[in-house]
Amino acid sequence: MDDMMPLMTHATERTAGLVRAVRPEQLGGSTPCAKFDVKDLINHLEWVADLFESLGRQGEMTEQEPYAGDFPERAERTLAAWARPEAWEGTSPAMGLPMTTLAHMYLVDMVVHGWDLARATGQDYEPDPEAVSRALRFTDQMAEMGRQRGAFGPPVEVPDSAPQFDRLLGIIGRDPAWTP
Repeated sequence: MDDMMPLMTHATERTAGLVRAVRPEQLGGSTPCAKFDVKDLINHLEWVADLFESLGRQGEMTEQEPYAGDFPERAERTLAAWARPEAWEGTSPAMGLPMTTLAHMYLVDMVVHGWDLARATGQDYEPDPEAVSRALRFTDQMAEMGRQRGAFGPPVEVPDSAPQFDRLLGIIGRDPAWTP
């Protein structure tokens, strides 16, 4: 918890800032995540925040609700749930995975979807290098399961010499060179 919470917090705050800067006319724009336009991506982030708040409290899976435009507030509640030491203990009853695994899943969502949103809306985005390193190590181990569960797309070929963030994007099915 001690090393993950700051990474989760920074990635969440960065992504919340990107969400706040989206202009209404950008909501219909395309994103690197082919199944989402900008509004759908933000709605997905709202659901991710709700889901991981519930999981952080040993709760159940949540259903995605209609777009509300309140991701930053939901994200604050998620971080509050995970700031409790007991959030990190044991296995999630809802998902059957260790709580530390869920924390890494959340980190990957914040880092990658932050990039998705920034790229789609023309905002600057520089993820925390340690968050990228942790997310890359995690996705290297979990990529196949992520693809089986529909969380990751087919891998995109990225050279081994590419920056860590580009390799992370490629593993989960994003093209680092994507432009709107």
